[in-house]
Amino acid sequence: MALTDVAAQRRRHASVISDRYDPLVLTSIALNKAAPRPTTVTPAAYRRVATGWLPAVVLLAPSLLFLALFTYGPVLRVLGESLLVGRFAGQSAIGLGNYQRLFADAHFARAAWNNIAYAVGTIVPSLVLALFLALALRETNRFTAVLRTLVVMPLLIPLVAAAALFSFILLPGDGLLDFYLRKLGLPMVNWLGSPDYALGAVIAITVWKNTGYYMLFFLAGLAGVPQDLVDAATIDGAGAWRRLRSIVLPLLGPTFGFVVPIALLNALTQVDHVVTMTQGGPSDATNLLLYYIYQQAAQNYDTGLAAAATVISIAALLCLSLISFRLIERGAHYES
Repeated sequence: MALTDVAAQRRRHASVISDRYDPLVLTSIALNKAAPRPTTVTPAAYRRVATGWLPAVVLLAPSLLFLALFTYGPVLRVLGESLLVGRFAGQSAIGLGNYQRLFADAHFARAAWNNIAYAVGTIVPSLVLALFLALALRETNRFTAVLRTLVVMPLLIPLVAAAALFSFILLPGDGLLDFYLRKLGLPMVNWLGSPDYALGAVIAITVWKNTGYYMLFFLAGLAGVPQDLVDAATIDGAGAWRRLRSIVLPLLGPTFGFVVPIALLNALTQVDHVVTMTQGGPSDATNLLLYYIYQQAAQNYDTGLAAAATVISIAALLCLSLISFRLIERGAHYES
C-alpha cells in the first residue's frame, strides 16, 4: 500500500474519532436518548384497561345502586317536593312558599326550640357521664366488668320498650317514682302531663339510654392513651384534673370527633319515646322536629311543609356536625 493511501486512511479515522467524542455530538446523542418517544396505544391496551376496571365496577355497583335508591334519590325527591307550592289546589308551582309557611308556623318554632333544649340536655350530660364512667371503669376486673354490664344494659333495650317502662314508672299517683316520693313526704308530680316537667322527663330517659353507648367509645379511646405519659405527668406532680385536661382529653380528640356527630344525629332522630309517651304534648312541650315532620306528613298530609322542615333539619344537622368536627379536630392529637 502506498504511503499516501495510509496517510489518507489515518486522517479519516482521526476525523471519525474526533466527531464521536466531540462534546456537542455527545450532548446531542444524550438529548435524543432522553427525549420521550411517541407511543401508540393499541386496541389491545384499551381492552386491558377496560378489563382492569371491570372488577371494580362490578364490586361497587351494588353499593352505588343502594345509595342511589335509598340515599341520594330520597334526598333529591324531598328537595324537589319542598319547592312545589300549591299542591292542594291542583296547580303546583316551583317556589319558596313552603319555606315561608314553615318559618311563619309557631308550631315549627316551638319544635325547633324544644329540639335545641333536648339536644343540649341530652348530649352534654350523656357525654360527661359516659366519660366519667369510662375513666372510673377503665381497669378491667370482676367488679368493673359487672358495672360495665349494668351501664351498657339499657343499650340492649329498644327505645320504645324503655319508653313504655318509664310510662309506668312516671305514672302520676300510682307510678313507682311517685310512690317513693310519697314515702319521703314529697308531693306527687305529673311528670308527663305537666308542660314544665314533660321535656325534662324525656331528656332523662334519653340520657339513661345513651350513656352506656357512648361509654363504649370512650373506653376504646382510653385504651389508646399511652400510660407512660400519664405516669410521667404523675411523677412530675400533675394532679388528676391536670392529667385529664392536658393529656387524656387531647388524646381523646378523635373519639370526640366520632361521638359528637353521632350524638347530634341521635338528638334529631330519636323520637320513638315521644311518640310512645307524650305524642308531642302537653301543649307542644315535647314536640321535636322529627315528630313535627311526622305530623305534617302523616296527619295533616302537607308533604310540602314536611319536606321543607326535613331540608332545614338535615341542613342544620350537617352544619352542626361540620362545625363540631372542625372544632374538635383543632385540639385533637394523633399518635404517629
